[in-house]
Amino acid sequence: MWRELRKHGLTVTMLGAFLIFLALQSVFGWHVHNEELSQYGREGLSYLAYLRTGHFAEATFENWESEFLQMGGYVLLTAYLVQQGSSESKPVHQGDREKDRAENATTDSPWPVRVGGLPLVIYRNSLSIALLMIFAGSFVGHLLGGTADYNEQQMLESGASPISAWQFLSTSDFWFQSMQNWQSEFLAVGALIVLSIFLRQHASPESKPVTSPHTATEAG
Repeated sequence: MWRELRKHGLTVTMLGAFLIFLALQSVFGWHVHNEELSQYGREGLSYLAYLRTGHFAEATFENWESEFLQMGGYVLLTAYLVQQGSSESKPVHQGDREKDRAENATTDSPWPVRVGGLPLVIYRNSLSIALLMIFAGSFVGHLLGGTADYNEQQMLESGASPISAWQFLSTSDFWFQSMQNWQSEFLAVGALIVLSIFLRQHASPESKPVTSPHTATEAG
């Protein structure tokens, strides 16, 4: 069991941290939301009721949306763009890798590679497709959760009539929420790309070997 756990330790650790922080987010968000309700003389919600609110959905999907946009965009852009000296870039003059060519498929290759045609076309781009589809789903979740939270806030503050998700999409509030996360995600990736030219982290696949010159471009 320990051997298998070690083989998948990175995934287990990352998903474990995700679940812990999501649970903590929900608990603290629940307290924040009930404090807001009490300010308007409203009764607080139970924890399970809070998990069904727009307040929780908006906060969760708003962040997922920016993360998967950044990851999907990054995977797609690194297929075509390069940065000399960065461990996050393929070499400047490198084309497709030998193993990316269908004629070099083996019996152990994934079945879309062996079949060819449309399955291969889709599979060749499946990572960026999957990440961007999760982004799209998170975008919708953010929109719907944001609409519900916006309507609740408006009702508490002024008793205003609720608006539709389509109407909320056209508000500055929705796009402000999105842009403040999108810009930070691309800043973080850009910083990693540039810093990996000059800085190292021993044993990390996200870093060039410590002995490599700054001008060496080596994908992790």
